[in-house]
Amino acid sequence: MLSRIEQDHQRFRQIVRGKIRKDLRRFLSQDELIGKEGDRYVSIPVHDLDLPTFRYGDNSAGVGMGEGEEGDGVGQPGGGSGDNAGGEEAGKHITEVDISLEELADIIADELKLPRIKPRGRHNITTKRDKFTGIRPTGPASLRHFKRTYREALKRQLALGMYNPDDPIIIPIKRDLRYRSWNEVKKPQSNAAIIYMMDVSGSMGDEQKELVRLTAFWIDTWLRRNYEGIESRYIVHDVRAAEVDKKVFFSMREDGGTRISSAYALCKEMLDEEYDPDDWNVYLFHFSDGDNSSEADNRKCVELLREHLIPNSNMFGYCQVTSAYGSGNFINVLGESFEDGESDEDGPRLILARIDDRDGIYDAMRTLFKQGR
Repeated sequence: MLSRIEQDHQRFRQIVRGKIRKDLRRFLSQDELIGKEGDRYVSIPVHDLDLPTFRYGDNSAGVGMGEGEEGDGVGQPGGGSGDNAGGEEAGKHITEVDISLEELADIIADELKLPRIKPRGRHNITTKRDKFTGIRPTGPASLRHFKRTYREALKRQLALGMYNPDDPIIIPIKRDLRYRSWNEVKKPQSNAAIIYMMDVSGSMGDEQKELVRLTAFWIDTWLRRNYEGIESRYIVHDVRAAEVDKKVFFSMREDGGTRISSAYALCKEMLDEEYDPDDWNVYLFHFSDGDNSSEADNRKCVELLREHLIPNSNMFGYCQVTSAYGSGNFINVLGESFEDGESDEDGPRLILARIDDRDGIYDAMRTLFKQGR
């Protein structure tokens, strides 16, 4: 039976979820959420969520106190004057609500109608956890089991004839104390590797990188909701490719040309050396403006994808961000070379998405994960 405060809290959470779901497209495009990200929670600004509060003010003037006619406004007459005049429009109420990334991912899944991902790799990573499995008569005070302790005390007093139902006082003694006991439990967990690749050539500007950063954040959020163990790796490329850390990945900018195959070749090396597809659920994402150096390199990319990257991954997502300086042709090359998306029983393994602006992130997420890969 839920207490009244628990019922109110659940209703409040339902209201918050409804507000987030209603404005999900806007939330997906807000970079402020990434800056507020904590260990497991983000702080979400929710508009027009009125919380009941007591408000105190000066009641020395106005209708009800002193002179006044029916229909007169309460407080100071007029809307103010001068440079610091008060406005007459009602303000928007903004409430900061902390919500877990897991709950946020579930809201995204419900709204975008994303199916749960089916892990394909073996569960070869094992975690160790302490699980409470029993009761014992000794232990630290922090693990004292109060209910079992008082039960033992009651049993003792009943057996000794010390219990008085008219004066039901139960006083545990040392031998009544009971404590939780635990065992170390090994638990297999589904593990996944995400390799992000991004073009950092001169045609990829700050606006394009911001779209990549936001999209990658939501991709990461959704995949972490489906897997307990995640490794994220980052590759940047112009005519050459290199592995970098997360911070460099989203801030690096070069002025050179573009050779996409350099990133695909480095990604292949990573998979061959560290991520056996029998053991890992591998997700590959490439972000580019669609500009590549030559037709010969396009053919090399198609070869690497067909023979190495797609067969050894759960999915390969190519996300093309619109740029005024890029040709935008690479997505057409992939579409023509992989008409069926290298489909298997669960659908295409190569998935193409366009991101023209921040609103496009919403549609890109649905496109990438609608197959449940």
